[in-house]
Amino acid sequence: MQGALWAIVLAGGASRRFGERAKQFEHVGGVPMVARTVAAARRTCDGVVVVLPPGRSWAGEPVDAVAEGGDHQSESLRAGLAAVPADAAIVAVADPAHPLASDALFEAVVEAVRGGADGAVPVIPILEVVQRVRDGQVVETLPKDDLVLTQTPQAFRADVLRAVHADRPRPVENSGLLVERGHRVVTVSGDVGNVHVTTQQEHAIAERLAFREICSPSPGCTTTEDRATGLPDYNE
Repeated sequence: MQGALWAIVLAGGASRRFGERAKQFEHVGGVPMVARTVAAARRTCDGVVVVLPPGRSWAGEPVDAVAEGGDHQSESLRAGLAAVPADAAIVAVADPAHPLASDALFEAVVEAVRGGADGAVPVIPILEVVQRVRDGQVVETLPKDDLVLTQTPQAFRADVLRAVHADRPRPVENSGLLVERGHRVVTVSGDVGNVHVTTQQEHAIAERLAFREICSPSPGCTTTEDRATGLPDYNE
């Protein structure tokens, strides 16, 4: 499939589980998580739309459009879709909750859609035991043979993504919505380093991974603060 490739960066959430400050503007490796995601999208896509919380402006790298998020991720996605040109062939959907997503992951899901899939998601296998717990007690051990953890970025045929959102659903996850509507979503290999940041503890893990990435060429490196010097705060 040929045609323009656009990215929607979903940064319009309130991040209630993270704390008082919206997590997408927290720094990882000296750079706001949303800025990391926008930068990866800019490197791999023809156009980028960033969706922000109501009333917040964008002060980062230039993007092609800024949209205002809604009260649910589906509303934010549709706000982003409205800013994507009608002739776009593929839309990559990313979120700052995966601030360490590599360019290779963007490229892998896009290539899977170019190869004929309606959507593509990166996944990693579940290797730990999965159990159901009630009131602090284990009540069931669940089979995990066909279970995976799904990450972002994800990619979709633009026309299919628009069609499944035409009746304004509120899906938990876009790839699941496509499958419910009879479309084919394939998987690509995810990355265990592409950590999902929902809590302060996960943010600390992402920070350590980014620190190692930045400092690996320099054994004497002890901080990432100098790397952030001169960078905008993105919180205006």
